[in-house]
Amino acid sequence: GDEAARAAFDEAVQRLKDLGGEAVPIDFGVFTVCADMLYGSALVAQRYEAIRGFFDAHEAEVMEPVRSIVGAGRPYSAADLVAAQTRLAALAQQAEPLWRGIDLMVVPTAPTHPTIEAMLADPVVLNRQLGAYTNFVNLLDYAALSVPSSWRPDGLPFGITLIGRCGSDWQLAELGQRYHHASGLTQGATGLPLPEPQPIAGLTQAAPPRVRVAVVGAHLSGMPLNGQLTERGATLLSRTHTAPIYRLYALPDTAPPKPGLLRVAPGDGGRIEIEVWEMPLSQYGSFVALVPAPLSIGSLQVADGSSVQGFLCEPLALQDAADITHLGGWRAYLASTSPARLAFP
Repeated sequence: GDEAARAAFDEAVQRLKDLGGEAVPIDFGVFTVCADMLYGSALVAQRYEAIRGFFDAHEAEVMEPVRSIVGAGRPYSAADLVAAQTRLAALAQQAEPLWRGIDLMVVPTAPTHPTIEAMLADPVVLNRQLGAYTNFVNLLDYAALSVPSSWRPDGLPFGITLIGRCGSDWQLAELGQRYHHASGLTQGATGLPLPEPQPIAGLTQAAPPRVRVAVVGAHLSGMPLNGQLTERGATLLSRTHTAPIYRLYALPDTAPPKPGLLRVAPGDGGRIEIEVWEMPLSQYGSFVALVPAPLSIGSLQVADGSSVQGFLCEPLALQDAADITHLGGWRAYLASTSPARLAFP
C-alpha cells in the first residue's frame, strides 16, 4: 500500500542483481500465514509465560502495545499451544520446497511508515503490519539481517531484510556488507562515510585446493580443446615459456592437430611457448582422463625455475613427427602452415 516503498524495493532488487544475484519470485503465502501466527495464535502465550509473574503484578504499568500483545496470551490453554505448534511445523514443511530454488529471501524490512499519531491510536494492528514481511523469521528458525537501502523521495528511509536458513548468519553478513557499500549511503543520518569493508570472520576458510597445469598445443586459449579447461573452472594464470630443455614436435594423424613435447638433455632443447592454467583439484582427475596416448601429464619445468603439471609425449610416438622446436611454439607452427594470403592490385 506504499508506492514509494514499492519503488525503493524494486531499486533494491536491481542493486542485488547488479551484485551478481538472480531474482526468483516466490509464492509468499505460506510466510504470510506464519507471520499472522506471531500475534494471532496461542504462540503468544510464550510471551506471557516468560514474564507472567511480573506482568500479573504490574499489568497496568506495561506500555502499549506490549501490554495488549502479552495480555492476549493469558487465556490460551496448553492444548491451544500444542495445536499452534503443530500447525507451525506443518507450515515449515510447506515452506521447505521454496528453498530448493533460492539461496536467500529479500523483503522490505517494513512495508510503510505509519505516523506516531496512527501508531498510538492502533498500536497492535500497526505493529503487525510493520512486521508483515518479517514476523515469520523467528517462528521458522530462520536467520535474518536488516540492511539500509535508500532514501525515498519523501525523505523517509527504506531498508531491506535478507533472510536465510538457520545458520546462514555469516553469509548474510557478508552480502549485507557488500550491499550496504553498494548503496552509496552514509552511516545513518550522520553523513559520515561507511567504514571500509571488513573480512567476515566466520567465512575466512581456506580456499579449496587448486593445481597448475601447463598447456602447449590444442588446449591454448582459442584452440579447439581449450573448453576442457574452462568448463572445469580453470583460469589462465600466465603466458610464458618452458625452460630450454624441451623439443616440440607436430604429431601426425591427430585430430584436432596436436604437438608433442619431449624433455631432452640441457643444451639440446629450446624454450617453448606455454600457458599456465589453474583449476580446482577436484576437477583435475576428470581432465587428465581426457588425455589420449601418446600424450601424458607429468612435471614440466617453467622458464622461471618453477615446476607445474604439463603435457609431455612418449618418445616412440615422435619417430614420424616433424621437429618444430625452432618455431618456439604451437601458435607459430600453425601460422607457418596457413595458406599464404596474396594481395592483388
